[in-house]
Amino acid sequence: MAKSGQARVLSPSQQQELFSVIKTHRHPEKNLAIMQISFRLGLRTQEIALLQIKEVAQLNPTGTDFKLLEVMSLPAAYTKGANAVRRSQSTYTRKSLSFTVDAFDSVVKQIESLVKAGVAVNPKDFYPPEKKHRGKSRDLPLIDDELRRSLETHLRRRMSKESKLRPSDPLFLSQTCTERLFRHPTWRAA
Repeated sequence: MAKSGQARVLSPSQQQELFSVIKTHRHPEKNLAIMQISFRLGLRTQEIALLQIKEVAQLNPTGTDFKLLEVMSLPAAYTKGANAVRRSQSTYTRKSLSFTVDAFDSVVKQIESLVKAGVAVNPKDFYPPEKKHRGKSRDLPLIDDELRRSLETHLRRRMSKESKLRPSDPLFLSQTCTERLFRHPTWRAA
């Protein structure tokens, strides 16, 4: 199917319907928090997957309690264009070059003088430097009550399953990790 235009956005009534359906399925606390972050803060899937606890909450020294932050600082490394997953790093090959007219004239003159002097010319020596794509860090206010409530519920649920959390722990565990926690003998129904 051809992709055209922007992605469709759910209406507020469709969002509420989605949230009510999420509550009836597995891992409702986690999934509700993920969807709230997506809808309320506009984060991309990759950005949500890379979130760590320290981006949304400050843990106490023992890692057994937390306080939600007022503002989430999304690191530049997580954002679009930052190559956060590092998938394309090893396969990137430069296919085009961009010069301003003045820079191009300057390079041509340098090459002419080197050729006249009898020096071997390697074209790559005259390529302009590569521009690294870097994302931009963003500060996102965590002011929405539903968002805060879902994050708090999710983190409380995590704390009931794990003895303690670390700031660098992922905010959202994969399904496999979540299932291991639920099968753990110390789990008790909330």
